[in-house]
Formats: sequence, structure tokens, C-alpha cells
Amino acid sequence: MIVVMSIGGSILAPTLDSKNFGKYAEAIKEIAKKHTVFVVAGGGAIAREYIQVVRNLSANEAICDIIGIDVTRLNARLLISALGKDAHPVPPTNYEEAERAASSGKIVVMGGVAPGQTTDAVAAILAEYIQADLLVSATSIDGVYTTDPKNAGAKKLDRITPEQLVDIVMKSEMKAGAQSIMDPLAAKIIERSKIRTIVLDGSNPKSIVDAVLNGKHNGTEIIL
Repeated sequence: MIVVMSIGGSILAPTLDSKNFGKYAEAIKEIAKKHTVFVVAGGGAIAREYIQVVRNLSANEAICDIIGIDVTRLNARLLISALGKDAHPVPPTNYEEAERAASSGKIVVMGGVAPGQTTDAVAAILAEYIQADLLVSATSIDGVYTTDPKNAGAKKLDRITPEQLVDIVMKSEMKAGAQSIMDPLAAKIIERSKIRTIVLDGSNPKSIVDAVLNGKHNGTEIIL
């Protein structure tokens, strides 16, 4: 099985802690023993700090996106370092490079690709490009809700269709550093490609392992 994992920066790098990167690396290695694995690393709070600084300097949103991409690639390099010899040594900068890197038999880790795309969108496009069997979006939120989980009355959804996912996330804000369960582009890619997707709380790396290897999770599954 080919698995693409989007690991949000909010859980991968809430702070620059080498032990945290090590825990995710061990989980990814466990999955890679049985499946072909691609990982897209998010930027998290660190990326948002950089983006806010450059925005305060009157940079446009495309520049803000590029700054965020640079941070995701740094996080990808840190994860590659944690994975050691099991990982392809350089983060691919596009989807063709990612596919070629996988021919090495190593775990492929990358960050952002282009302005206007969050790492969720990158993961969805990558999954489509390489014809992945499963896309896992690991975030700090335990699934997809009817509205922002912070809102009173927000209801968690265990199983939804791609069309329902699109309807929910189309209300999301599209700008550099925006925080949402998934961006509209990622949702539309999932809808058109019919990629089996699981959105879950990946704060504990073991939950990602359980979802991929055992099919057990408490998140939201996008049913086809």
C-alpha cells in the first residue's frame, strides 16, 4: 500500500524539540516496514511567527507563502535527520522529484511546494500524483467538525463524503498561516481523485500507526 501522511506543524514542531521529531520518526519507520511512505511536513507555529513578521513588513501573501514553505522544508529536513538512513536525504521540491525519490526505497519527506497551497493540499496532490491508496491528515484536532470546533454546537463527524468535506472547508480562510482542519484545495483534490482519507488527532504518533496498520482511529474518515 502507498501511504501519504500530512503531519501538521502544530504537532510535529510545536517547539523545536529533537525528541518530538524522534517520536514521529519511530512511528513513520514502523509504518514503512509494511508500506511505501511519503510524508509532508507542516510549518506550525514557527512558520506563523515568520509569516507574521514578513506580513508586518508589508509583504504580499505570495511572499508570506514562500516564507512558510521555507519553514516546512526546514521541518522536513529535521524529520529526515531523525529518520536517518531510512529516509531519502533531501526534501523533494515538487511531485516528480518525490516520485523519483521513492525509487530509492526510502521514506520520502517533503514540505511545501508553491504559494497558494498548504501542506494539506501538497499531500493531497502528491497522493493523487503517485496514486496513493491512503491519505492521512494528522493534526491537533480529532477530526472534521460541522464548523470550527471552538464554536458552541460544533459536532464531530465520524464519516463524511468528499462532497461534504468540500462544503465544510469552503468556509475556511485562504491566506498564509491560516489555521483550519483542511484547506479548500486539498478537499477538492480528495473529491476529484476519490482518495481514501483519514483526518485524525496525531498528537500521539501511535495514533497514526494504529490508523494505518490496524485501521483503528477516532478521527473522521472520508468515505468514497
